Amino acid sequence: MSSISILGLGAMGSALAATLIRKGHEVTIWNRTLSRTEALAAIGATVAASPAEAVAASELAIVCVLDYAAARAVLASAGDALRGRDLVNLTNGTPDDAKSLAAWVEAKRAHYLDGGIMAIPPMIGEAGALILYSGSGALLEKHRAALGALATCRLLGEDPALAALYDLALLSAMYGLFSGFLHAGALVASSGGKVADFLPLLLPWLEAMNGTLPDLAEKIDSGLHSRNVVSNLAMQTIALENIVRASQERHISPDFIEPMRQLAAARVDRGHGGDDISGVVELIRKQK
Repeated sequence: MSSISILGLGAMGSALAATLIRKGHEVTIWNRTLSRTEALAAIGATVAASPAEAVAASELAIVCVLDYAAARAVLASAGDALRGRDLVNLTNGTPDDAKSLAAWVEAKRAHYLDGGIMAIPPMIGEAGALILYSGSGALLEKHRAALGALATCRLLGEDPALAALYDLALLSAMYGLFSGFLHAGALVASSGGKVADFLPLLLPWLEAMNGTLPDLAEKIDSGLHSRNVVSNLAMQTIALENIVRASQERHISPDFIEPMRQLAAARVDRGHGGDDISGVVELIRKQK
């Protein structure tokens, strides 16, 4: 079992520390608010008085705080203790955040691995939890036993920005699903219906639509949006317009669906009404 320090004890950081303790690792913890260390200290964690003490205490230090600015501030306060240390950052942020912090850490002569946690705190250490990593593959292999105790590990590549990029891409798809569900629920409720009673219709429908994603992915990758079109964009734009109109008629905000309607209409106006809906990606992509 290895020695690991956890810096940051919010809901996720606490779950990481508790899981490692439960699985037999020697864990040192630090948090700005000392009271958050008490429950973990009671089950075996050692409490560090400072980030420098926490980093110096272990072979591996895991940072899990609010954002990358907070992560950098915590690490900066560790000072010379960073030199030669292995650091894993499991803080949510952007690809540029990750690339910048990786360069900063490496300038301090420390070893850096960036990660994106694709799980909620109760899932940590359980089947189904996934953490995406990018950066030093050697560092991941060195600490795979400890990191694997938290979740399945998936290395995306040596570019430290990749974990943050894929993390946010997965969250984007999730929030797109949630926004569609919330809008659909508002429509159903507007007629006095129960959203729970709507689920037996919705869930099989979403599962069926998931089957179209491989084809759409191929069209996005190839740029061939007019190939094997079943429901063209002009027709789908009419459906989007009707969703917006129905929402307005029932005093429901169309804010979730309106951006998609605008993009689809703009694509049709540019002469691509015969393409698949995948063609909308060409408007989402900004020209460099």
